[in-house]
Amino acid sequence: MSLSYNSIEPNVIDDEMLQKAIEEQRPEDIVKLAESEGIDFRDVTELQLSFRNILQIDNLWQFESLTKLQLDNNVIEKIEALESLVHLVWLDLSFNNIEVIEGLDTLVKLQDLSLYNNRISKIEHMDTLQELQIFSIGKNNLTALEDVVYLRRFKKLRTLNLTGNPFCEEEQYVLFVVAHIPDLVYLDFKLVSDTTRELAVSKYQYLIDPLELEEAQALAQLEEKLAKQKELEYHKRAFVEYLNGSFLFDSLYAEDTEAAKLAYLPGVDDLLQAYRKDFVSVCENLFNYGLKEYEKREAEVSEFYEGLHEALTANQREGRKIILDFENKIKERLDEIHHATSYNIAESKRVEYNEDILQLSETLMTLEMQTVDQLEELIKDFEKNIAAIASTFMENVKGMMAQCRDLENRHHEKLLEISINTLEKSIKNELDEDLPDDIRGLLGDKTTLVNTVNTSHNVHLLKIDMRECDILSNTYRWQASVTGKAFQNEIDRNRSRVKEIFQYIDNLQEQLDNNLQEQLENIELLEPPE
Repeated sequence: MSLSYNSIEPNVIDDEMLQKAIEEQRPEDIVKLAESEGIDFRDVTELQLSFRNILQIDNLWQFESLTKLQLDNNVIEKIEALESLVHLVWLDLSFNNIEVIEGLDTLVKLQDLSLYNNRISKIEHMDTLQELQIFSIGKNNLTALEDVVYLRRFKKLRTLNLTGNPFCEEEQYVLFVVAHIPDLVYLDFKLVSDTTRELAVSKYQYLIDPLELEEAQALAQLEEKLAKQKELEYHKRAFVEYLNGSFLFDSLYAEDTEAAKLAYLPGVDDLLQAYRKDFVSVCENLFNYGLKEYEKREAEVSEFYEGLHEALTANQREGRKIILDFENKIKERLDEIHHATSYNIAESKRVEYNEDILQLSETLMTLEMQTVDQLEELIKDFEKNIAAIASTFMENVKGMMAQCRDLENRHHEKLLEISINTLEKSIKNELDEDLPDDIRGLLGDKTTLVNTVNTSHNVHLLKIDMRECDILSNTYRWQASVTGKAFQNEIDRNRSRVKEIFQYIDNLQEQLDNNLQEQLENIELLEPPE
């Protein structure tokens, strides 16, 4: 079926092979240019490495712009080293010795894939190829017709070649494939007729219905998962993720083995439920407040950039007007130079032109400095507003987290009281409840019991402090990032604009020099007068 390299000396993909392949597929004039300047593999979009006895795919990481790759008619045994070819659209691996479909995960743009004439026995590991339109896997070792069901996930697949596989000998092969891939247009190089499609649906509807139901359920689950991820990302941007429920409260007790023991004491369960209810209520208040503050922050940022855009648009409009007026005026200067009949006249006009250019440069730079001042004021106001928003948010966060600490402190006091009372009853043998042995062990010594309650309390306070610290740190980082970005964007814009002005002035100067030289040659004045 495929090639053997027992009698063939296998090759490796090295720079020499790649260089030669590129030269062979390029026009002669480009080859000459490449020989003088060198070939940059990063610019190559198509690469043909057919019939080269290649055993192992390697050394292709530099071809980051590659869209078409031919590796057919070699002795390749494994699909590998293609992960950097993320722009690949067309891949031919036909006539090789490949046994497993793998190594294609990053090729998410792939539309045309040929694995024809290999040793593959299962269709698998292609989930990310959602752009696949043409797939050829004929003349392999596919024996289970059910493998075709895997291809239903490729909603854009229109052309499929399976011919030459063992399962093609089955009587209902064509109808099974067409039924399970309903949008297929071509199968084994033949157009799928409406009659075939109707027969396929009629025969296999009993298999398709449960499949479609299963796929619909899977899609609904995926959409739900993505929606939850999107919602979580929104909560993270607001710095209040996992505060809309009992997550923080549950985390206080997640690793607190001592608290689990204390929960057996009489009255602690009711105390804990009341504490939980009040704690979660504070967390939800913080969560809702955080979302509102996030929207306020986003609105402030949006309003700032709208104002920035308006200021820059006005600046650009004024700049274009200044340049347009200058260019209308300068046409007259160039015409005067063009019609000058002596060196003195041409030189006089050149001086006037230079003065106009200098005046233009000063006008444009003055406008830019005015813009810089205007934007600096906008950014300073923005920085002040952001600082006020962040400060208010952080103060309120501290207040709500203080409420959580107060609840924990009150709970601790009541828990300590219950624990000591239970200890005293235990000493007097007045306990009605039958407690586990490890719990009774806590009641044997007051110091041990108090230390246990205090340890649990300290763990809870630490976790509350850590969550508060996370929120405050994220807010500080956001404040620094959003204001820093505004300042840096303005620095970059100013540098770019100044460079643009200088370049424009240089072009005008060059235009003047060229016109003056041309006119001097026309009037044949090679030397200035005395």
